[in-house]
Amino acid sequence: QVQLVESGGGLVQAGGSLRVSCAASGRTLSSYAMGWFRQAPGKEREFVAAITWSSGRTYFADSVKGRFTISRNNAKNTVYLQMSSLKPEDTAVYYCAAFNSGGMDYVTRDIKRYEYWGQGTQVTVSS
Repeated sequence: QVQLVESGGGLVQAGGSLRVSCAASGRTLSSYAMGWFRQAPGKEREFVAAITWSSGRTYFADSVKGRFTISRNNAKNTVYLQMSSLKPEDTAVYYCAAFNSGGMDYVTRDIKRYEYWGQGTQVTVSS
């Protein structure tokens, strides 16, 4: 069992920056991949970015590529999503998620692969 807790959400002006964090606990994460998803009101949850604990391989959705970065601090079991050049359309609840890749160093946008989820943190970008 992996427990995930997000933090760092808030209100920010368009064009600004914000960093959200996800602290993971429960067991070793060396064979896991971590992802960030977001869900706006009335819309489906969508993939944002992902990273592996082992090699740090990253993957980004086209909508955030070049604006968002994902990183991890292995010693703290924490994953970060640094968001820059924020737009009102980025407004959503941001969730972190994880899955066990079984020793394979890969990431995916497929939401069905993720088995552990945090409660989410609200990010609101004003016009």
